[in-house]
Amino acid sequence: MNCTKYLFASTLLAVGFSFAAPRLRAQDPPQDQQQPPSQDDQLPDKPKPAARSFPSPTILYGNGQDDTNPNTSGLQSDYTPLTGVQNATLGIPDPEHSYWVPGLQYGANILSPGSNGGGGGGWYVDNYFAGNVTLLDSWSRSQLALNYSGGAFVSSDSSQGTSQYQTFSFSENYHTGRYMFQVLDQFSYLPQSSFGFGGGTNLGVPGVGGSLGYSTPGLGTNYVPNQSISGFGPRYSNASALQLTYAFSKRGSITVSGVYGLLTFINPGNFDSNTLSASVGYNYAITRKDTLGLVYRFTNDQFPGNPQAYGDHTVNIAYGRKVTGRLAVQLLVGPEYTTFRIPIGTSSSTTGVSVSAFATYGFEKGSITGGYNHGLSNGSGLLTGSVLDQFSFRASRKLTRAWNVDFSAGYGHNRPVISSGPSNGTYNSTYITVTASRPYGRNLNLGVGYTDSINSSSNSGCVGTACSYANYNYQVISLSIQWHTRPFLIPSF
Repeated sequence: MNCTKYLFASTLLAVGFSFAAPRLRAQDPPQDQQQPPSQDDQLPDKPKPAARSFPSPTILYGNGQDDTNPNTSGLQSDYTPLTGVQNATLGIPDPEHSYWVPGLQYGANILSPGSNGGGGGGWYVDNYFAGNVTLLDSWSRSQLALNYSGGAFVSSDSSQGTSQYQTFSFSENYHTGRYMFQVLDQFSYLPQSSFGFGGGTNLGVPGVGGSLGYSTPGLGTNYVPNQSISGFGPRYSNASALQLTYAFSKRGSITVSGVYGLLTFINPGNFDSNTLSASVGYNYAITRKDTLGLVYRFTNDQFPGNPQAYGDHTVNIAYGRKVTGRLAVQLLVGPEYTTFRIPIGTSSSTTGVSVSAFATYGFEKGSITGGYNHGLSNGSGLLTGSVLDQFSFRASRKLTRAWNVDFSAGYGHNRPVISSGPSNGTYNSTYITVTASRPYGRNLNLGVGYTDSINSSSNSGCVGTACSYANYNYQVISLSIQWHTRPFLIPSF
């Protein structure tokens, strides 16, 4: 199993839909008027193909547009159904052109002594040399977005050596009449846990970044392989999703989705995991901005080479509120019932509560985002399944015309599904990051950040290399330099 296998599969999926999309779009009506390119997009004056935007399908689930809010300029609803697999956002840019843009990136993580698992030594540097590309192909009924960063990872720590570095995201959205069909994929190959990776410097974000790094709403915490136990060692992570929403009225719709996720470690000592989720939800727009929902989700967690497996059932009542450019809120809560393939002690099942909360608020010069998740997870590689409590917070503000500051923090608490002895303790990981970034000219961006990571465990029975990261603290100074060309327009056919 290697990175090429997963990356090839993801790329094949992206290419397949990019070629299929024009056939679906062939009957799109022409648009007579052409919009001038904005200065921020830095698009060339010629040629100017007819602008095509991806309108929000308000028949499905209201766009939450607030005509009195000046922050809605240039944004459209992110079209995420309340009971779907994606987090809500303040909105996505309303593209005037289809384009692609390549770039280059250098990133450095300068880590404190002992970051390699308590082995001592001095500070060392993990260097990342990557090529980036962002592609956006937007038509009247569909939109394809692709972001990729990949290259080499070179560490001055001999125990880590040289490896590869890959991050990738892909989405294809198509709607017609009462239907919305979505395909999504998120992939990474990193030398450490993604929990707090990159220090807010875009090192952990695929694509060219900035306003040109067009990103779609990401998959929610429930659907992405859990990596909230901080640690080092190369690993693959991938989550692929299919989602269909059907509107049977102007207020009501049904969303059906399926997600397959995997977390695979290169070095021995961790538990690999495969997760399959399927859900069906009902959305009802009580106002233009507020939606209620009910969703059932089944999740199956398996661990290759280990006989244990879980079948998890949740029923959530959901509430959402969207004001494009200003506010997005999602709240889901309900009972959770989990069965075990191999009984734990005398138990073959357990009951609990599933909670997922997410909110983001935008103001004139920045935004604030927070999230919380509670429920069954894959165990993050050190447990064969866990009950996860995960918090996240991020605040971003523009200080001057050039400088932007970013503060982010995360906390992950993992405990066994059922405690059955001293080898089944809890794991706690916390990170706090402060970042400053600014552009230089039109094509260069510089970011610097500082991260403090604090980790602890009550699992006295954990032994092996993977466990050496469970009780240690470390600091990281991050540097990211990104350069990209001017965007290249994709002509309309």
